[in-house]
Amino acid sequence: MVAIQTSDSSTAAQDAAFSAEVREWLEENLNGEFRALRGLGGPGREHEAFDERLAWDRHLAAAGWTCLGWPAEYGGRDATVRQQVIFHEEYAKANAPARVSHVGEELLGPTVLAFGTQEQKDRFLPGVRNVTELWCQGYSEPGAGSDLAAVSTSAHLDGDEWSINGQKIWTSLAHVADWCFVIARTEKGSARHKGLSYLLVPMNQPGIEVRPIIQLTGTSEFNEVFFDNARTAADLVIGAPGEGWRIAMGTLAFERGVSTLGQQIRFAQELAAVEALARRTGAAEDPLIADRIDRAWVGLRVMRAHAIRTMASAEVDDSGQASVSKLLWANWHRGLGELAMAVLGPQGLIADDNDDLNEWQRMYLFTRADTIYGGSNEVQRNIISERVLGLPREAR
Repeated sequence: MVAIQTSDSSTAAQDAAFSAEVREWLEENLNGEFRALRGLGGPGREHEAFDERLAWDRHLAAAGWTCLGWPAEYGGRDATVRQQVIFHEEYAKANAPARVSHVGEELLGPTVLAFGTQEQKDRFLPGVRNVTELWCQGYSEPGAGSDLAAVSTSAHLDGDEWSINGQKIWTSLAHVADWCFVIARTEKGSARHKGLSYLLVPMNQPGIEVRPIIQLTGTSEFNEVFFDNARTAADLVIGAPGEGWRIAMGTLAFERGVSTLGQQIRFAQELAAVEALARRTGAAEDPLIADRIDRAWVGLRVMRAHAIRTMASAEVDDSGQASVSKLLWANWHRGLGELAMAVLGPQGLIADDNDDLNEWQRMYLFTRADTIYGGSNEVQRNIISERVLGLPREAR
């Protein structure tokens, strides 16, 4: 575990200098063609100025602000955990646009660094670092959902290639991705955690069809992905065939890492906006609303304290603490959406003249998904009960 709460005076000075460097760069560069991107994108809003945000991500890469924690030999900065936290927090404070390359940088890249071969590192890390190849995550299926061990998408070796058949669902940004990391069952007759493999699959091929899923908000960043004898090279498997479960758990641990501190800054900004709305509408005078705002403020501080206490560095966390973090932020954010609607009152039920949703209505509707994607609440509670509390396993 990494303690990031305290530091000596030398480290504190270095962190302060790094923070100032990040802040000054963002102030200078979030201008001109990029000024209009402030605050755009993110869950439920990935459709906003996508091409322009992609250009911004590549601008970040050119200046050395992507993949900060990676070793310098792979294009990173060897940044400490503290420095990575500082970057994400300053980025959120600057209201910089949501990154379009986060699946590659936060999930696939660390997985390849931890488990990939040298050839795989040389092939894929530059594209992630420079934002020239975008990634999506092929985990959930219609019959599996958050129960990753129940996947039925299959793959078998056909000469020097894997042939892949099946369906994935809720695949974020699959419609713009160049590659997908796919959990597939590669051992015929295997069940649950055994016989799975972690394959890297090119998206632009005849054997893959992507169909958008229209969400409650009217947008479609999630997709269904169909594999019909889709192909990928035999050596594009992370780890050995059959080790997919272990690799997939490593990816999930990376997903709940340092960047969550930046997410919490955005949550704090949303809470401040809801509080300001309550003052404008007079809802803040309602003691029940005021109490909910106070509780949301406390919940945000608890979330941050837990994230800092449990954050791992190079070690993959299989303790269940990542599941606690997921429960904390998902329930908190869903509650914030409900609070926003309570502050709006009856007006929250009315769309504008064009039947468009306002920002509070979009928040309320999309945060219903927070407790489902990335591992549903029910699955997270099972993990906590079995791995953290040591309770008997759920009957299979």
